[in-house]
Amino acid sequence: MGTNINRWPARLDAAQSLSGFGLVLFIWAHMFFESSILLGKNAMLWVTRMFEGAHLLEQPYPALVSLAAGLVLALLAAHALLALRKFPANYRQYRDLNQHVRALGHLDTTAWYIQVITGFALFFLASAHLLVVLLQPDNIGPYASSDRIWTGRFWLLYAPLLLIVHLHAGIGIYRLCLKWGPFPAQRLGLWRGRIKLAVCCIVAFYLCLGTASLITYMRIGAEHAPYAGERYVPEAEQ
Repeated sequence: MGTNINRWPARLDAAQSLSGFGLVLFIWAHMFFESSILLGKNAMLWVTRMFEGAHLLEQPYPALVSLAAGLVLALLAAHALLALRKFPANYRQYRDLNQHVRALGHLDTTAWYIQVITGFALFFLASAHLLVVLLQPDNIGPYASSDRIWTGRFWLLYAPLLLIVHLHAGIGIYRLCLKWGPFPAQRLGLWRGRIKLAVCCIVAFYLCLGTASLITYMRIGAEHAPYAGERYVPEAEQ
């Protein structure tokens, strides 16, 4: 007599891993594009126009940015719903989990708990950022972004988002490597240390890159504050 095996938990777990991996790749690529401001206003404007399709379609279409933001927001929502299956469901479970984490003192368990907390915060912080991009796709550029960050006080959102998103992404990649990586069981302890070191270096790199970019946007925004709302026009186009 055969045994019926419910494969849906495994399928949902795989979907959560895939959606999380996709979001991490997006975050890391997004940070590189955002950091184009470090190369100058013209470089950041070139990247902005690239995402608006101006280099291929001869004129910018901000709706393309809205489309991309909508897709990422949908992926974020799907990933959050899949992850909620593993979250504590009530106060008693949270209390028991806190006691377990403190008593166990295991680094990977603590990292998972941090991922739960940062994931909860990201659902609100990242969604707020994506909604702004979705609804105001034409409000992106060297001056437009800087004005939003400084004059609009969005640095209060982006500063904690920068730290939380990279902590969550780093822990997520670390857990995915251990869970799905082709590492032999007898050498998993060695690989665990190597993966942990690599992830720490990657997180530190992106935190430094993101901090430098945010500070640059804030500096440009502060300098441009008396003219907030004006758009950047390269000298060649003036």
